[in-house]
Amino acid sequence: MKTISYKGKIINDTTERIRLSTIKGLKGYKIKQFQIFPKSPGVEHYEATLKIYSIEQTSQDATVDFSDDTLLAVGYYQDDNAKHYPSSQTVVFDNVKFNQDIYVTYVGTDGATADMNYYIELEQMTLSDLEATMATLKDIRAIES
Repeated sequence: MKTISYKGKIINDTTERIRLSTIKGLKGYKIKQFQIFPKSPGVEHYEATLKIYSIEQTSQDATVDFSDDTLLAVGYYQDDNAKHYPSSQTVVFDNVKFNQDIYVTYVGTDGATADMNYYIELEQMTLSDLEATMATLKDIRAIES
């Protein structure tokens, strides 16, 4: 299986699209790693929630709902520019296969709005026709609801 990675910088209150979809949808992916890192570690105050979704989001928020089937991963990062406050990061991701584009959202809370960096490592695999159809239909249903 092939591993591919994406890295980028995201601005507060935005969504970024990572293009993965193919015409037949026979390339599938699973998240192997998701990391977030501040633009200026130790210099600025950070409280950031980054999430990865399987469908495009109409807005960004810091609410985490693990019952949402379109939520693939979430990362929370907290840091302060005072040395006696250690930084912390919590990342959770689902072990689900997908074959469409994914969307990264970022919301800074507690007045923190500085840019964040992210790194996503995906495991690429070949899907059967049935797996590809099921993955695509799951996302279509989520968009319609």
